Amino acid sequence: MSNESGNPSLEQLQKYNEEQLYSFFIAESVTNEQIWILTDEYGCVMLNTDDEDCVPVWPSEELAQAWATEEWSECKPEAISLSVWHKRWTPGLEEDGFAVVICPFESQDGIVTYAEELEKALQKKAAKLARK
Repeated sequence: MSNESGNPSLEQLQKYNEEQLYSFFIAESVTNEQIWILTDEYGCVMLNTDDEDCVPVWPSEELAQAWATEEWSECKPEAISLSVWHKRWTPGLEEDGFAVVICPFESQDGIVTYAEELEKALQKKAAKLARK
């Protein structure tokens, strides 16, 4: 079952493997020209894995909001345009040594990657779409 925009439902996305989820995130973020984060009164929400401090990101407001439950229920989704992501977030995350966790869901931890790797994937997808 897909939502009105033809995208997979949260239930479907939770069945994706990491490669499928990563591809979905990249395609949606480039198509919509934005990445979604969650913010609270202190700024951008951060997560900690065993090895990394991470910024969680999603390709849509709905998916970001779906994660904002329980201890995160006060958080609000916020869109970051891809141009701002490229100019400010990628260099800032790299400089601060933060990773990015793509599409964490209640039932999944998400995919941890580095800002530079994510940047390359976003630019590659944008170039591919521009050629079509």
